[in-house]
Formats: sequence, C-alpha cells, structure tokens
Amino acid sequence: MAILGNLIARSLKLRKQFKLPVASPQTYQRHAIRQLLERGQYTAFGKHYGFGDILSQEIDFISAFRERVPICTYNEMYMNWWHRCQEGEENVTWPGKVKYFALSSGTSEAASKHIPVTQDMIRSIKKVGFKQLYSMANFKIEPITFEKGILMLGGTTSLYEKGEYYEGDMSGISAKNMPRWMSSLVYKPGKRIAKRPKWEDRIKLIVEKATQWDVGIVCGVPAWVQIVLERVIKYHGAKNIHEIWPNLNVYIHGGVSIEPYKESFKKLLDKPITFIETYMASEGSFGFKARPGGGIKLVLNAGIFYEFIPFTADNFDDEGNVKPNPETFLVHEVQEGVEYAVVISTCSGAWRYIIGDVLRFTNTREYEIAIVGRTKQFLSLCGEHMSVDNMNKAIETVSKQLNITIREFAVAGKTLDNLFAHQWYIGTDNSNVDAQKVKELLDETLCKLNDDYEVERTSALKEVFVEILPANVFIDYLRAKGKEGAMSKFPRVLKNGTLADWEKYLADNKVHEISHA
Repeated sequence: MAILGNLIARSLKLRKQFKLPVASPQTYQRHAIRQLLERGQYTAFGKHYGFGDILSQEIDFISAFRERVPICTYNEMYMNWWHRCQEGEENVTWPGKVKYFALSSGTSEAASKHIPVTQDMIRSIKKVGFKQLYSMANFKIEPITFEKGILMLGGTTSLYEKGEYYEGDMSGISAKNMPRWMSSLVYKPGKRIAKRPKWEDRIKLIVEKATQWDVGIVCGVPAWVQIVLERVIKYHGAKNIHEIWPNLNVYIHGGVSIEPYKESFKKLLDKPITFIETYMASEGSFGFKARPGGGIKLVLNAGIFYEFIPFTADNFDDEGNVKPNPETFLVHEVQEGVEYAVVISTCSGAWRYIIGDVLRFTNTREYEIAIVGRTKQFLSLCGEHMSVDNMNKAIETVSKQLNITIREFAVAGKTLDNLFAHQWYIGTDNSNVDAQKVKELLDETLCKLNDDYEVERTSALKEVFVEILPANVFIDYLRAKGKEGAMSKFPRVLKNGTLADWEKYLADNKVHEISHA
C-alpha cells in the first residue's frame, strides 16, 4: 500500500504541474444533455416526449427539451415511470434494466424514496471521485496520507434482493462497486465489516479494530463520524483520535453542513486536518470542494445536466412545492448570491427532476456553490425566510461564544397569540447550559444574518423559545424511526406531522430538558 500511496502522491504532484485544457461550462453542459438525449431517445420516456424530434433541432435542442419535458418531483417520476423499472421492465427512462435502487437517506419526515442507479451512474460517480482525488493536489496534504487507509462510514454494502433488483444506501452501492484495487488495499472497514446490515454492529467492530488500522482519510456524515471517533477514543483510552491514527489528515464530509460540528470536532483532534466538502446524494455525485477557500465545484461533464430555479415566492409555495412552469436557468446564466433550487437530468433516467436542494453560487466563474437548505426546510411563517444556512451559522456562533458542544438541533414554527414564534430544540452533552443566553445569542445572530428575520422580530415573529435537550435524544428518535445509520439525518425544520411526532416522542419517553427559555 505504501507503493500505491507514493504513486498517488507523485501523480497528484505531476498533475499540478500541467495545465489541462478546460472547456466552458456551457460547452460541457451542452455536450452532457446531448449525450443524455441520444441515449434516452429510444426509452419509453424518450419516445413519450419526442427526444428524437428534440435532437433534430440542432441549434436549439436545449430550449426544445425544456419546453417539452415538465419539471418532475420524485412522486411524479416514481408513479409514472420508475415503478415500472422495479417491476423488471427495460428501457423505461434509461436504456436497459435497472439493477440497483438507492434508498434515499433523507430525514425522519418520510418513508425512503427509491432512486434508480444505473451502471452509467456508477461510472459517473467513479469519474467524480477520481476528479476529487486529482483536486487534492491543490491542498497542502501530507503525501503520507495517501499511503494510509480511507475509512468510509457509509451504508452497508449488503444490499437487499427484491426480485428484479437490489436496494440499499447509495453509499453502500458505491462501495460495493468501487475498484478492486481500492477495496482490497485502502478501503476501511473492509468488505467483511461493511457487509454487516446493522449500523451498530458495524460501528462496534470498527471501534474494536481501530488500532489495527492506519487511517489517513475519513469520509462520512458529520454527526455519525463524530460519534464513531468519540467511541474509538473512549474504547482505547486515548486523549484524541490522533493517538490512534497519527496520520489522519483529511476529513471528507457531506450530507449536512459541517459548521455546527466543527468546534466539537476540533476537541477530538491533536492537530489541524483538512476538511473537504462533497455534494453527493442518492441521485448522483455532483461536486466537491476543489481548492482552499473555494465553495463546492460542480462537475459538469459527468452525465448530469443542471438547471436552476430561483427559490422565490413566484416559483414555490409556502410549503416549498414548485409551482407550474417555473423559469429555469443554465449554469452559465446564474448569478452569484441568488438562491436556486436544483433540477437535474441524469444518466440514471431522472429527467428535469427537482431534487429538493437549495444552493447559492459563490463563484460563477468557477461554478462553485454553497448548499443553503432544502426547498421544504426553510422556515417562513410570516416572511422571515430563515434558511438552514442561517440556522447553521447561528448555531456555530452559539457553540463558539458559549463554548458548548451542540450535536444536533431543529427548529419549528408555532402560532402564539394570533402571531408567531420559533421553537428551537438543541441537543448537547453539556449539563449546565443557560438556555436564556442561548436564546439571546441565537436571536441576535439571526438578526445580523437575515434582514427579513430582524424586521419580523419587531412585528409578527413575537417570540423565540429554546429547549436544551440531551444530545442522545435526537439519535434515539432516529433509531426509533428506523433511521439509525451513517446516511440518516435529523430534519432541521420540523413541520406538520413530523413536529407532532417529535413532540409525542418527547412526551411518551418523558424526556427532561436540561434547561429552557
């Protein structure tokens, strides 16, 4: 493995010395959608929407595609098309049969979605992975890192056979299909442990065997990675994770923002490490942080075509549902600072599919983005337009200034005396947290971050309530909902049935808050 790591380190160094030719974003995306239409024209979906005719319009085939094919939600794609793939039908929305379906991780607010994963998508994910590896030449990463193991805390690779197809977590499907040289030499925890279907069983073995590995890179969702690192440290009686893995230099994270977790992560380390954010979902791998100080760089030549809908009241209702016939923009047409909902067409047979993420372009020249929330996880009871990005930054500020470790949080909107209030639930292991101080700092920070919030706090948004809970309550709730595991995330905004279910769980389990305000 030392030889392999040395070769990787040298190839990255050599690659940095050569300036490879790069096409414009418009060229990459035009080529991507043309390839998708050519592959999809003989499928049931392609015939229904006349892909062959669209392609005959050589000059303006992208406009024709956007005019003919409607924006689709998951329910529309599944009910009209994807369920037929599960029944073994070929050539429904992509050529051939679909062998894998990814169960979306999502949050606890709904049952898992079944997203088709084709061999072309698996190749796309590998391509993005190699591009990310090459981009590491831009970071000051010690060469020895690439000689060490890569610990991937994802879903189980033991997929469930469903007759005509297999289903499981996207991370598990990707791990099952990784190159053989990688799985045998650098991949941790290894095939035997990764096949264990129960998350807790996998974690127990990872913790026990941690000292047998020399890990240089860790990958996974922040909340669960933090739990694993803490258990490793405690089990082996170490002061920090670098006593176990001295060559740990990189953490590749995604799924949720790292900001609320960063302060607590630092307490687990003995030296600084490089944090690299990725943008991956059940629908595919979309991009990664490619340079220090940059945002997530979208990969535009890997079988995915992007459109962007301004996330405004003109295009979305109060519940985050897209309105009919919204105007979309291509990657070369977007503006920095504007919030957009993401629409994708992919080599897995998703067509003009709205995935639910909301992002903001931080650098249009480099097509870099920041993920700011979900279409259905914004809170705007009275026009405060509070995004998950606002919430993350406010929690990060509280954590830093009050020196407390906040593991999880969620916010709900409520009515109060014919006006409105926000109810925060914050999970921490600190036993002496002053909820009043947390409330004041949250409110003050949000007023600085969000002008609409500041205005509404003087009128319709009458009050802010804060309930400090033991951190394990959030994880226990996910476990009770069958959502325990590396890819599961607690919803940041609690609405309707999810809020009622959460409150019932707290009452039924007689959860006592640490403090409240």
